[in-house]
Amino acid sequence: MASEAVYSVWAIPPEDVDVRCANVMTALRSDFGGPHFQPHITLVGAIKLTADDALTKLRSASQALRPFNVTVDRVATGTFFYQCVYLLLRPDLHLLETSAHYCTHFGYASSTRNFPFTLPQEKEIS
Repeated sequence: MASEAVYSVWAIPPEDVDVRCANVMTALRSDFGGPHFQPHITLVGAIKLTADDALTKLRSASQALRPFNVTVDRVATGTFFYQCVYLLLRPDLHLLETSAHYCTHFGYASSTRNFPFTLPQEKEIS
């Protein structure tokens, strides 16, 4: 039997937005520490699957994918390690539909309707 690992599905921003966000993330990490990862919007959170199952589900779900725009509502803070500082996105219809589409394909029950675009930092800003 194939072993399972934890996967998630991310929407990655266009290169110009990715570079700007990555620069902010690098500066925050320099000042406060924290993990390094690519700027993204989590469409499907952590789910255990085999590698083959994850790829099959991703390929199937992505056939209908089309680019979409998002609007940032505000900068927010939280207590979760990967969401100490993040951009809270306005949950417009296309974003909600895209997330629901992927969650359905992956059999994932989303616990939130908030869409954080994460800018990590390990320590709180005073």
